[in-house]
Amino acid sequence: MLPTRIVLVLRADLPRNLAANAAVVLGLSLGARLPETIGDDGKDADGTTHLGITGHPVPVLTADAATIKALHAAEGVTAIGFTEVARRARAYDAYLEDLARTHDPEFVAVALFGPREVVTKLTRKLPLMS
Repeated sequence: MLPTRIVLVLRADLPRNLAANAAVVLGLSLGARLPETIGDDGKDADGTTHLGITGHPVPVLTADAATIKALHAAEGVTAIGFTEVARRARAYDAYLEDLARTHDPEFVAVALFGPREVVTKLTRKLPLMS
């Protein structure tokens, strides 16, 4: 069993297309910060190379915006948030400008990484996305 855990928590009321987008954005963002979680490249029986993927299971859970906000502020974990400001942005510079003017942005999703016991304690009561 791995000593660390990765969990994505998406706002329960997100339409599927927005949930998929939030999950991809957070996955890319977390992966860039945690290159050590990516496994070695491998080859299939035909000799085709497959680039390494994470060895961590990544459950996708759901919660309301307030719970996601609280998870983003949790101690002892790496938390990457995805807000409505980010979701609506069409350019990164515009996102940063809008974020700088936004008080208490509404959370859409959060990715958590940290010690298994800490992440589990924070998320154990949240349902799997269905």
